[in-house]
Amino acid sequence: MTEDGFPAPGFTFAALVPELLVRDLAASLAFWRDLCGFSIAFARPEDGFAYIEREGAQLMLEEIGEGRQWRTGPLEPPFGRGLNVMIGVSTLDPILAALAHASLPLYMAPEEKWYRVGERETGVRQFLVQDPDGYLIRFSRSLGMRPLLPQQG
Repeated sequence: MTEDGFPAPGFTFAALVPELLVRDLAASLAFWRDLCGFSIAFARPEDGFAYIEREGAQLMLEEIGEGRQWRTGPLEPPFGRGLNVMIGVSTLDPILAALAHASLPLYMAPEEKWYRVGERETGVRQFLVQDPDGYLIRFSRSLGMRPLLPQQG
């Protein structure tokens, strides 16, 4: 974010940007910015709102009770049940180190996983953590593609 509150030059809005309602914007920013390496592209403090980004991944955070919000039902922790937000990153290690330093538990330990995509497989190293409101966040680093391996019987 520039000093005048605008996104940095060259910033481009992503085509899909989830907006997460949060109980405490400061606590959410401490998680997303300070531990997970996101930066604030722009913010509207008077609305309890921050637009954050990291490596092209973008999210909007809005504090409950501030600004304009769309709710489809009661908000009960953990928020986002049935949803996990996958965020592709170039490296997992700094995020894992920051989470460990803050003594935040992982929902799922780092793993290497290969998924079938047509006649090939795409690999990822990934882990899951819950943000302060319980949203399930899956950080993922690509391991590339490989030929589809025969099924083990």
